[in-house]
Amino acid sequence: MSFLGSDPFWRSPLYLDEDIQIKKLLLTHDPDGRCLDSELLLRAIQFIILYSEVPLTPLVSDLQFDAMAISDESNIEATGSQEPLGHVIYKISLLMRCKWPGEDDLHMRTMFLFDLLGKYKWDAKMVIVLAAFATNYGEFWLLRELCPHNPLAVSVAMLKQLPNDLSTLKPRFKALNFLVKNMVDVTKCIIKFEGLPLSHVELDKEVDVTKSYIYASAYWVTRSALACSSLITDLIAMKPENLDSTIIATWELLSLVCRSSSIWSHLRQQVDLCHEQIERKLCQKLLELFKESPSINNQEVLHMLFASKDALPLKDCSSQAKLGVSELENKVVVLLISKPELLPIEELLFLVQQTYDHPLNKNYKGNYEIVWFPISYSDTWTDDEVRCFNFFSNYLPWYSIRQPWLHSSAVVNSMKQAWNYKGEPLMVVLDSRGMVTNSNAIDMVISWGAWAYPFSASREEQLWEEQNWTMQLLIDNIDPLLASWVEENRDLCVYGSENQEWIREFISKMKEIKSTGVQLEMVYAGNRNRPDDHVKNILASIAEEKLTGSLSFTTTQFFWLRLGSMRRSKLRLRKTAGNDHILDEVSALLDFSDSGWAVIGKGSSTDIVQLQGKELMQRLNLFSQWGNNVAKLGFSGAIRSALEPSSLPGPCSHSTVIPYAEGLIEGTVICEKCKRPMKKFFVYE
Repeated sequence: MSFLGSDPFWRSPLYLDEDIQIKKLLLTHDPDGRCLDSELLLRAIQFIILYSEVPLTPLVSDLQFDAMAISDESNIEATGSQEPLGHVIYKISLLMRCKWPGEDDLHMRTMFLFDLLGKYKWDAKMVIVLAAFATNYGEFWLLRELCPHNPLAVSVAMLKQLPNDLSTLKPRFKALNFLVKNMVDVTKCIIKFEGLPLSHVELDKEVDVTKSYIYASAYWVTRSALACSSLITDLIAMKPENLDSTIIATWELLSLVCRSSSIWSHLRQQVDLCHEQIERKLCQKLLELFKESPSINNQEVLHMLFASKDALPLKDCSSQAKLGVSELENKVVVLLISKPELLPIEELLFLVQQTYDHPLNKNYKGNYEIVWFPISYSDTWTDDEVRCFNFFSNYLPWYSIRQPWLHSSAVVNSMKQAWNYKGEPLMVVLDSRGMVTNSNAIDMVISWGAWAYPFSASREEQLWEEQNWTMQLLIDNIDPLLASWVEENRDLCVYGSENQEWIREFISKMKEIKSTGVQLEMVYAGNRNRPDDHVKNILASIAEEKLTGSLSFTTTQFFWLRLGSMRRSKLRLRKTAGNDHILDEVSALLDFSDSGWAVIGKGSSTDIVQLQGKELMQRLNLFSQWGNNVAKLGFSGAIRSALEPSSLPGPCSHSTVIPYAEGLIEGTVICEKCKRPMKKFFVYE
C-alpha cells in the first residue's frame, strides 16, 4: 500500500523513495501512553506566530489579553513522561539551530527529531516541534522589536550580528509565514484525528488511508520547521551582498509551501470523512445503547459518553484530582448538562445546598456522583467559555469533565437529541447499570435534595404520592431555624409583600392577636416578582425595627426557587391545578400579587391556610369572632373555620389515609372536602 496516495505531486521523481522513508519513520514511532493537551499548547504557539507577524498597533492589546488567558491555564505537561515538557521543547529548539554537514542534512535532522520524540503520539510530536520552532522564531522577533528602545537588546543583536535592515528579506519572510500557516493547519488536522473516538466505532478503510497521510504530513511538517529555523539561523552574520542565497532560500520555502498545501488538502478531506462517519455511527450507537436492556454495570455507557483520547477524562473539582471512568463504576451517575456558565449564582448555591450540604447526603455518600458536563454554544470553545469553565470547575463540590472542549461532537449531538437539550440545565440520571432512569431530575433535586436518591422518575412519583400540603413540605430544610420550628410542631406564619405599609399593618394586627396568648412564629419570605434591592430594603427594615423574624435575602431566593421547581416537577408528571391539591396551592403562592399574602400552619398538619392581602386582613380583624376556636382547632384551623364554616353539624363523614408524622396524634385534622374536624383511627401495617 502506498503511504502517499495517487496524487502525481506525491509521485514526483525526486521523491520516489518516499514510501521507504515513511516506513523508516514508523520504526521510530513507539508511543508509551504519555498524554499532552496538544490543542492548548497549539493555542500558545499560534499566539507567538500571530504576534510575530503584526506590528505594534492597537491590535497588540487584544493579543496581550489572549496571552493572559493562555497563561491563566494550568501548566501544560505531558502526563506519563519523566522529563518536563519545557526540557523537551528546549532540547528540540537547540537541535533546530544546529547546522549539520552533509548533502542529506535536512532529512537526517528530521529523522533524528523523530527518534527523540518516538514515545509521543503524532499530535504531540507535531506541537512539540512547532513549539520548539516558535520559541526560536519568537525570540528573534522579540529581539528585533526591542532593539530600537532597549540597550540590552541592541547589544545582543550586535553580538549575533543580525542585519539592521530586513527590507530585502521580505519575500523570504512572506514565504516563511505561508509555510508556518500551512504547518499549523496540518497540525490541527492531526490533532483532530487523534481526538476522534476511534475505539468506540468501527470504520472501513478510511482510517488506514488517513493514517498514511498523517505519517507523510508529520514528516514534512517537521522538515519544514527545520527549514524555517535554518532561515533564522542564517541571518546571523549575513552580508548585504548575499542576495542570491536569499532568492534560493525563498524558492526552497515556496517549494515546501506547495508541498505542505497539497498535504493539508488531502489530509483535511480524509480527516473530515472519518469525522463524519464517526459522528454518524457513534451517535447511532449511543442512542441505541440508551434504549437497550441493562448491562452488568455502567462502564460501557460511560466510556461512550466520555469518549476522549484522554485516559482520565474526569476530575474531582474539590481536589482537582484526575479521574478515570472506572471511578463511577456501580454508582448512580447524575449528569449535570449545562452551558459553561452553569447556572445563575443563587440557583447554583441552592443546588449545592440541596446535594452536597444536605443533611441526608452523608447517608448516600459513595452511592452516587454528580458529573458536570458543560456544552459550548458552538462547535468551538471560546476563551471566555474556557475561563468560565475553569472558574466553576475549581470550586464545585462535584465531579466534572476535565477538558470538555476535547470531547466528541457526536456525544454532544446525541445528548441533545436523546434528552432534548436546548441550553437549559438538565440533570440526566443513569443508574448503576447505565440505564437512563430520569431524563431531567433537576427540579426533583432542587425540591427534595438528597432525599430524592436515587433520583429516578419513579422515585419522583413516589415522593409526591407520600406528600400532603403541609408547612413541613413548604419549608423543608431551606433554613435551620424554620426547620426546627416545623419539627417542634409550632404554629407558623410565613408571609410576604412588596408594600411596607401593608407589612406594618399586618404585623401590628398579628401582635395584637398574639397578645391574647396565641403562640405563633412569624417569618417574612419576600416576594417572588420584586427586584432584589427592594426586597433587601424590606428585610433591612424588618431586622432594624425587630418587627418579626425573616429569612436572609439568599434564603428568600432559595424559597421561591424551590417553589418554582416543585411546580415544574408536578407539571412534568402531567398534574394540573384542578386535580392536584399541592400543585394548586403552590401555583397560588407563585401567582400571588404584590398586595401581600400569608401561609399559616404547623408541622406536618394538613390544616394549612393561605390568604392574600385584603381577605387576610378582613379575617384577622374578625379575630374576636373565631379566636375562641384556637385552643381546640389550632390557629390555622380556627381561621379556616371562619373562612369556610361547615353547613353541617357534627363530625366529618369522609375518610382519608395520612402517613404518620410527629405531632399528628395530638393535632386536629380538617377535612379538605367539608372543612369539619375528622375522627382519628390508627392503621398498622
